[in-house]
Amino acid sequence: MLYIFGHKAPDTDSIVSALAYAFLKNELGKEAKAFRLGELNEETKFILEKFKVEAPELLESAEGKDVVLVDHNQFEQSANGIEKANIVEVIDHHKLKFSWSKPIFVLTLPWGSTATIITKLFELKKVEIPKEIAGILAAAILSDTVIFKSPTTTQIDKEVAKKLAEIAEIEDLEKLGIEMFKVKSKIADKSVEELLKKDYKTYDFKGRKIWIAQIEVVDDEEVLKRKKEILEFMKEFKEKENLYAVILMVTNILKEGSTLFLVADEIQPFEKAFGLKFEEGIAWATGVMSRKKQVVPPLEKIFS
Repeated sequence: MLYIFGHKAPDTDSIVSALAYAFLKNELGKEAKAFRLGELNEETKFILEKFKVEAPELLESAEGKDVVLVDHNQFEQSANGIEKANIVEVIDHHKLKFSWSKPIFVLTLPWGSTATIITKLFELKKVEIPKEIAGILAAAILSDTVIFKSPTTTQIDKEVAKKLAEIAEIEDLEKLGIEMFKVKSKIADKSVEELLKKDYKTYDFKGRKIWIAQIEVVDDEEVLKRKKEILEFMKEFKEKENLYAVILMVTNILKEGSTLFLVADEIQPFEKAFGLKFEEGIAWATGVMSRKKQVVPPLEKIFS
């Protein structure tokens, strides 16, 4: 059996891509099952409930299993025991940082979400997409492209989402997207640790380990009122995890920009990388909505 899963701290695209690709594999006669590597966020729960799709089980370890990686390709973002698994395929839309001991199927495309790629594979294999699968795929595209406002969005994402909406009988994609983000941005009852672990990735820039978390909101006042609490916890978290820096992106999808919270061994490289001045660990970044395209590349350049 194929074990299909996305990255740790799974987001909607990660979960939906695993579920949809497992369905496709089974339709093509290959036994497969979707798994998750962490707890579902509120947005993902909302989407699965809305379209009546069962959430995947938690996978404790990938050791000794035949696996397919979706929405990630870096081992540090993958399952426990991944080094001792048999990786069969990788399907992703992130920068490729992957090597394997034998030839396998690897598909990476610079599109706004892995869900877009999975949808195209349904078309390529001439497999009909059920209404509920179309619904969660459309929602995943909306989530990862921030309702088509992220700079990672392509025309293909928009076209695919429109087709999926027709299948799923979604009358208004933007309305669904706003509804999703309202659910996702409810953070009043969340601890700072939950915010940092809700949607994060860790990167190693020549020995400098940086934790970059992102939350997307429709109103950032609630977060900004907690800035002292957030920064104090981030300092403790950085030391505990032995990190060079911790960044929390609070992305306001209506203002189309992000407030960056930063705790680091050195502030100057980050100010140079982003062209911003951090006042007491905080800076507003106009137009910055993508971790993958607008935060990680400048850091790679500055720390290369």
